[in-house]
Amino acid sequence: MDWTAFWLSLQLAACTVLLLLPIGVALGRLLAYRDFIGKGMAEAVVALPLVLPPTVFGYYLLVSFGAASPIGQLWQAAFGRPLVFTFEGLLIASIVFNLPFAIQPMQRGFEAIPLDVREAAACCGMSPWRALMKVELPLAWPGILTAMVLSFAHTLGEFGIVLMVGGAIPGETRTIAIAIYDRVQAFDGAAAGRMSALLLAISLVTIALTFVLSRRVGRRLG
Repeated sequence: MDWTAFWLSLQLAACTVLLLLPIGVALGRLLAYRDFIGKGMAEAVVALPLVLPPTVFGYYLLVSFGAASPIGQLWQAAFGRPLVFTFEGLLIASIVFNLPFAIQPMQRGFEAIPLDVREAAACCGMSPWRALMKVELPLAWPGILTAMVLSFAHTLGEFGIVLMVGGAIPGETRTIAIAIYDRVQAFDGAAAGRMSALLLAISLVTIALTFVLSRRVGRRLG
């Protein structure tokens, strides 16, 4: 069992979820409540990682983050190290690749809130921020929770993006998915099986916990 790769994967997944939470709430709420020119294109861009192969998406991110790119040069100037093949670059790539898993469930959660509920909050004198915190977020919580779990589980098992943007640097970008691949290439089926079983168990427990929490929240709000 490669525990270093496992803990790195957990760290990457946790950081991805924490950073995606405010992004998903802001963009999901915007797409749910606002109609604007180009909204369909914006939703298509958000959903793009769902249809592009991870290696293709990872290639474009690799080019965008590389030393010859403006983003890569700015990062190098600011932090004195390249963006690609680092944990920070891998984290940014993970956030971008998980945007649809975070934004779409949250958007559906906000869309499920009746218009008259939001109007009642405004009539009661609630500020937009207070209405968001006291009314909208509790009602949209099942969608938010689903988004967080999907993002976590998807990041934990991601392979293509990790390989393209992060490589396989031990302790830096070598995640559990890369470790499993390496063990298979080395014909170490026992180690690959143990790590795969661990990922499977974590995914099942996480998704089951989501269903339980969503039902409890739904009953409480109902």
